[in-house]
Amino acid sequence: MDLKFSSSRKHVSITVPSTAQAMSPHIKSVDDIVVLGISLSRFSKLTQFFICVAGVFVFYLIYGYLQELIFSVEGFKPYGWYLTLVQFAFYSIFGLIELQLIQDKRRRIPGKTYMIIAFLTVGTMGLSNTSLGYLNYPTQVIFKCCKLIPVMLGGVFIQGKRYNVADVSAALCMSLGLIWFTLADSTVAPNFNLTGVILISLALCADAVIGNVQEKVMKLHNASNSEMVLYSYSIGFVYILLGLTCTSGLGPAVTFCSKDPIRTYGYAFLFSLTGYFGISFVLALIKIFGALLAVTVTTGRKAMTIVLSFIFFAKPFTFQYVWSGFLVVLGIFLNVYSKNMDKIRLPSPYDLINKIVDLRTSRTLAQTV
Repeated sequence: MDLKFSSSRKHVSITVPSTAQAMSPHIKSVDDIVVLGISLSRFSKLTQFFICVAGVFVFYLIYGYLQELIFSVEGFKPYGWYLTLVQFAFYSIFGLIELQLIQDKRRRIPGKTYMIIAFLTVGTMGLSNTSLGYLNYPTQVIFKCCKLIPVMLGGVFIQGKRYNVADVSAALCMSLGLIWFTLADSTVAPNFNLTGVILISLALCADAVIGNVQEKVMKLHNASNSEMVLYSYSIGFVYILLGLTCTSGLGPAVTFCSKDPIRTYGYAFLFSLTGYFGISFVLALIKIFGALLAVTVTTGRKAMTIVLSFIFFAKPFTFQYVWSGFLVVLGIFLNVYSKNMDKIRLPSPYDLINKIVDLRTSRTLAQTV
């Protein structure tokens, strides 16, 4: 909108641009769902659902498989931070390419904010990748499912929040499931190390913080996903590069990976690409069907990842994994139910008793007749 003031006469001339010019590229129609450059708007809701679910399962299952495959390379386990460095480099390139495809290339979020987000991102992904050098992959996935615990603790101690019975029950189920799963892992896994538990716990704490920060700044500054990816991961790349250089960890990692670039850099590229694609389908699923269904789908994906991990990679197994996993899944369900009580109405014990009585009465009448 252009405003023109005249000095001779006191009037204002207002010029309204066309719709195409006025519409920001970051603000799209609710019905305009584009994933990886493909518009899903022309498909039915059911078809959109199956496309998004297929994308989440395919890309994230490959992502999880490649992550465990990389760490199964003999001698690679000490180089988790270098894998994160390579992953951040690829994510920065993917974000730059995607940013070039939109009209508005301006940076909307302040640089200081990106420095904080990048630090948290480094903590989340770097500690998570490094923890695989000490933990079985299923144990790491179980911990990732329990992000609710640090979120609730932060809400209580930092913001003074109060939680309902369902939230507290969810946290208790997750905590007990984690303890049970970890104890089972310590008894059957020969390479179990408490360091891995500490690393993945710190990664969860950083992940719990970064989600709230990203959501707040993206809504405040109306920034695009590609901008967030480009700047947070590129700044994070600098952080990790400086850290590896100062600790003399860069040279040995480069030397090791250069001996077998196909199994290291090649896997890392596919690992980063599938992760980047997977998050696109998750965001589309949230936009179309809401967070409730998205959480259900991603939880199913994580369960499938654990099953495939035991199938494709030889590791000790005990049924304690199964029972503790059920506790974690129950905690996730209680958390989802707590946030969607208005949408999910579970029958009360009184209603169940009435239904049973009515059913027995109808059967008795039928037999009498």
